[in-house]
Amino acid sequence: MSTLTAGRVAGKVAIVTGAAMGMGRASAELLAREGAAVVLTDIDAPEGAAAADAIRAAGGRADFRLLDVSDEAAVAAVWSDVVAEHGRIDILVNCAGVIGPDKPTHEITEAEWDALFAIDVKGVLWGTKHAVPYMIEQGGGSIVNFSSIYGLLGNDEFSAYHVAKGAVTMQTRQDAATYGRHGIRVNSVHPSTVLTPLVEGIAADYPGGIAAYEAVNTTHQSLRRLGRPEEVAYGVLYLASDEASWVTGVALPIDGGYTAR
Repeated sequence: MSTLTAGRVAGKVAIVTGAAMGMGRASAELLAREGAAVVLTDIDAPEGAAAADAIRAAGGRADFRLLDVSDEAAVAAVWSDVVAEHGRIDILVNCAGVIGPDKPTHEITEAEWDALFAIDVKGVLWGTKHAVPYMIEQGGGSIVNFSSIYGLLGNDEFSAYHVAKGAVTMQTRQDAATYGRHGIRVNSVHPSTVLTPLVEGIAADYPGGIAAYEAVNTTHQSLRRLGRPEEVAYGVLYLASDEASWVTGVALPIDGGYTAR
């Protein structure tokens, strides 16, 4: 019989980017609830600070750091501060991202492309680059990258976003192959449409409201409803925890069966 612990990530130190709301916030809340000391980062200081306050009010350990993940020097400085305060980085969740313009390849501008890649791709690059040396020194760690079902499949919308998420998928595999010898695991999660605050706003303005939006956006899913942020967070928790100690390089769809069809 296994021995029960205080939490699935008890005693670990976690950084979550894009943690002010949505799936990043849900991941930070769940990691804290399961025993981790969590550092939330985001460019939205009021919402990020409120999220950290809520975790502390619920009895968890959390603080907030203002961070633009596209700024390498800022990422390096925050990671250094986290290690100075907590002594280590056990878990990195690269969640920060933007969706960008809904344009096909032949219409996208260089400025639009570069702005999206600076966050969605370079944000993962800088986060990983500056966490890995600490993880090597301490003998291991877990990195969970947020990709998308469109990091696995194509469609006819949001071309730059989908290409960026494909890059995240490949970086996950590359880093898993590279750093496994140091005990560092790197995996990615691939959500379908999830009912985040952003999606709730879009759905509310959709003709027919959220019910019509849900029907259209779940047509190709086996489970005909939108996901919830906490459902994705549980996938993040598993990959971050020692329960997944022999899991690396995995692209985990959390998509209501979208990629199964």
